[in-house]
Amino acid sequence: MSRTVRDQILSALAGIADPERGRDVVASGRISGVAVEDGVARIMVETTPERAGATEPLRRAVEAAAASVRGVKRASAVLTAERGPAQRPPAAPTSAAPGPAAGRPRPAAPTLPGVKAVIAVASGKGGVGKSTLAVNLALALQARGLKVGLLDADVYGPSIPRMLGLSGRPDSPDGKRITPKVGWGLKAMSIGLMVEEDTPLIWRGPMVQGALDQFLRETDWAPLDILVLDMPPGTGDVQLSIAQRVPLAGAVIVSTPQDIALLDARKGLAMFRRVEVPILGLVENMSWFTCPHCGGRSDIFGHGGARDEALKLGLPFLGAVPLDLEVRIMSDEGRPVVAVAPDSEAAAPYHAIAAGVVDSIAKAHREPPRIMIED
Repeated sequence: MSRTVRDQILSALAGIADPERGRDVVASGRISGVAVEDGVARIMVETTPERAGATEPLRRAVEAAAASVRGVKRASAVLTAERGPAQRPPAAPTSAAPGPAAGRPRPAAPTLPGVKAVIAVASGKGGVGKSTLAVNLALALQARGLKVGLLDADVYGPSIPRMLGLSGRPDSPDGKRITPKVGWGLKAMSIGLMVEEDTPLIWRGPMVQGALDQFLRETDWAPLDILVLDMPPGTGDVQLSIAQRVPLAGAVIVSTPQDIALLDARKGLAMFRRVEVPILGLVENMSWFTCPHCGGRSDIFGHGGARDEALKLGLPFLGAVPLDLEVRIMSDEGRPVVAVAPDSEAAAPYHAIAAGVVDSIAKAHREPPRIMIED
């Protein structure tokens, strides 16, 4: 990041008055973050949820001022609304029972025009094969005749470009809207398309959220039936912000069979329950390994833990996926198994999971039957 350009942006922003706070936007603390990379400037403008509409002219002024700075090819200013202490939601319940919290309607999140449903593929910890599942699930949904997109929300560890065989920066014909890359028929977006593969992204939380907001709302996703979000592992600020700000139709939780992974998966379940996002089901990845030489089966991480957990919680168990060497090799080569060998034994679990996801979305959003009383 060029500090010189950043300082010039801050100097330009210092000339913008903050009508609510009586000072310029920099001195008033309205600007919570500025990042510049490859000539693209991203600025966080603080506001509150109820003042978001009134702050829009200020956001546009900030964006225009940043864009006027020499060395800035494109500027994007994003409103960010952080909860104050009095607005924080109550502590997460300790019970693992599914279902929304009674009496707390889920706040409406802004919709994504032209996108019928957004689903999250999440895990409580890293290393469980979540991204491999997200890619092949998206392709399996596409094989069912749906228009599908895939957003790599794992900003610090993006892997979707490699798995889909994508490279190069996405186009932006007007300097504002982003045209997603297309890999194996999927519209895809990832921070990994913006930076070199071996370049670490050293951003604080607000900057990450700003980038994800831009990828969600400034990317030409439409028309889509389903947008799949490959979520970052864990249950931190980024995961909670996405769950609160994106109109999620539901979440798929990925775990391996062993107890330590299931413990973290429960935390992921609790997070989504807290923000009243439906759980579409659990997937047990790396469920077993079949030796390619002798054909013997080994339950390396145990077996059936996620199925038992789903049964205990009354959640759908979407399926078990084995640990498969060929799937790993194809993923590294940018040749997902569902795209390259859709009728293979290795692809079959992903098709079954896709069928379960479609069914769970329909059940989660089906209106309850009405009782009609006739005179």
